[in-house]
Amino acid sequence: MSDKVHMGHTARKRFGQNFLHDPMVIDQIVAAIHPQRHQQLVEIGPGLGALTEPVSASVDKLHVVELDRDLAARLEEHPVLSPRLEIHQIDAMKFDFGSLQHGDEKLRVFGNLPYNISTPLIFHLFEFADKISDMHFMLQKEVVQRLAAGPGSKTYGRLSVMAQYYCRVIPVLEVGPGAFKPAPKVTSAVVRLEPYDVPPYPAKDVRLLERICREAFNQRRKTLRNCFKHLMSESELEALGINPVQRPEQLSLEQFVTIANYLADKAAG
Repeated sequence: MSDKVHMGHTARKRFGQNFLHDPMVIDQIVAAIHPQRHQQLVEIGPGLGALTEPVSASVDKLHVVELDRDLAARLEEHPVLSPRLEIHQIDAMKFDFGSLQHGDEKLRVFGNLPYNISTPLIFHLFEFADKISDMHFMLQKEVVQRLAAGPGSKTYGRLSVMAQYYCRVIPVLEVGPGAFKPAPKVTSAVVRLEPYDVPPYPAKDVRLLERICREAFNQRRKTLRNCFKHLMSESELEALGINPVQRPEQLSLEQFVTIANYLADKAAG
């Protein structure tokens, strides 16, 4: 049988499906999530239920967001899982995660994310950061490195700055290709993201901060004075205590927020 067929389901390349099947890795991830009875947990991409089964056994109700119609149907018909699940057959990129929060209890989100959409999906979830207490995701190891990277690192970029703006980033464990069917060509890793109640460096306009990070890292080989010459002068950068001949990857999160807040004030007149 092809290694793309697992538990009677053929993995779909367009959905980036790689199904977790290693019991030891599954136990480690569930232990890291540590689900509790009355918590509001949400799984993105439950697939064939490797994490769904053990997590749903610990909670009253588990929300699952699954785009693949066949997989959603399998869960609906599952004799044990079905009564414990609230199934949302929809693209997670278009889903309003805030609609799942009830009362003051924040959401706990987890999932083995498809590699082809992991970064935009994480950005989508940041929009609901105030409604989420933590997130545990299986990602490509390289993405976890980018999430956790600090200034001066080659992997430091827009994702690093924005993830660390919203969340505390904690790498949990590495997972080899053999833990999946079909086996991906890359090593994976699990990361824990804990949204801050109040960001350490609050931005006056988060969209402006995102735009500045995007523009800066799209021209990461340029100096800051060249990256931002259409927005501010060299002397303005110096007045903020920022060296205009530095490159974007040398700026800290705090410095990016300082630039964004200065430009927000400038635009406000």
